[in-house]
Amino acid sequence: MSRRGQQKAVQGAMSVMGTMGLCIVGYIVGPPLYWHISDLLTAALRSSSSSPSSSSSYCPPCFCDCSSDPLISMENELSNASFLDCMKHEPELSEEIEKSFTHLLSEEVKLKEAEALKSQRRADVALLEAKKMASQFQKEADKCNAGMETCEEARERAAGALEAQRKLSAMWESRARQRGWKEGITSVRAQQTLPS
Repeated sequence: MSRRGQQKAVQGAMSVMGTMGLCIVGYIVGPPLYWHISDLLTAALRSSSSSPSSSSSYCPPCFCDCSSDPLISMENELSNASFLDCMKHEPELSEEIEKSFTHLLSEEVKLKEAEALKSQRRADVALLEAKKMASQFQKEADKCNAGMETCEEARERAAGALEAQRKLSAMWESRARQRGWKEGITSVRAQQTLPS
């Protein structure tokens, strides 16, 4: 494609995009603008027709009393009696429809109650299971706490015994030092007494 052909293609695409943009703006802004202008023109026509000098172009609304007779009369063989019967008020039929509607509503309420009972049962079972698991976890926690207490007591006893042993060792060491014991001498004698 030549450079001129490319420029024409770009210009064509730009014109198509511009046209599409204008159409979208017209689609969005058009209907509200149309109804606004239409209301203004109608109001202007009403105000000008209400003045006595101008001829009336506005007609007031008609009130008609239309009967329930069909617009087109058909012969008895061709007429649909059920269609004409729909226009009449039948107390028996409306009573039957009301009973049917009441029955349907009561059945729907019963179904909703049954559904609610099932959901309540499931919730109760889940709550019972949760209580069982919580009780089991509490028992395990109590066992763990008892074990921890036992371990803590044993640790305290061991710490007490260790402290007593240190005191006893310190006392014997101080007696030994008082009698002339030296640490280096003992290690030398120990090495000499060991067979090689």
